[in-house]
Amino acid sequence: MNFSEAIELITQAKRIVGFTGAGISTESGIPDFRSPSGVWANNRMIEYQDFISSRTDRIEAWRQKVVAWPEMRNAQPNAGHKAFVELERRGKLIAMITQNIDGLHQRAGHDPANVIELHGTMTEAVCLSCGNRIPMDEAVARVTAGDLAPECEKCGGLLKPATISFGQAMPIDEMQRAAEACYACDVFIVAGSSLVVHPAASFPALAQQSGAHLIIINRTPTPLDDIADLVVNEEIGKALPQLVGMIEV
Repeated sequence: MNFSEAIELITQAKRIVGFTGAGISTESGIPDFRSPSGVWANNRMIEYQDFISSRTDRIEAWRQKVVAWPEMRNAQPNAGHKAFVELERRGKLIAMITQNIDGLHQRAGHDPANVIELHGTMTEAVCLSCGNRIPMDEAVARVTAGDLAPECEKCGGLLKPATISFGQAMPIDEMQRAAEACYACDVFIVAGSSLVVHPAASFPALAQQSGAHLIIINRTPTPLDDIADLVVNEEIGKALPQLVGMIEV
């Protein structure tokens, strides 16, 4: 399939699923956590069990989030995000699956009910005991004011950024919703994912095996390029609006 054929495919599609990874967020200025200059290259990774069992590790985890949050909070959705929103506006996009934690899809204009955040969100903190959530701005303000490992003001449980940490179980509801979207779609568009982080990376193959056409937009090759109908190694903010047929970007 060539680029022109892919444009026609998207024009005719009725049930499109989007799938995004760090590459779409880097185009909004958010560093890739796994890059040589990313967060994990310069900070000690705090796994879930360490967060639960060690106050010292909770303090370090929150210190890292305080440093990272302003850049993520101030980032703006780019043309790639807006192209997915355009597909939703046309009634074609049935789900927006993302590995990202920045909330940029919602800020770009998606109905939050259509966004499936496989790895949670950085925009909130959650109590690990009662499930109460507070905005990340509020949590960061508490840490900055000296509450270095904040606890829930309702029940006293541990407050944690509402992201999925290493060693933490994937969210059951989101995984199920993502799988159902893969079974239902006729086109599956990957944008900015290296497709090496599992189990999230299994969804494009699941959609393709269920009969969907697979389009991958990523700057570098992925392990699923061989089964894709179209592979585009360009910037998402340039390629995706063209595929969607947006006159203005």
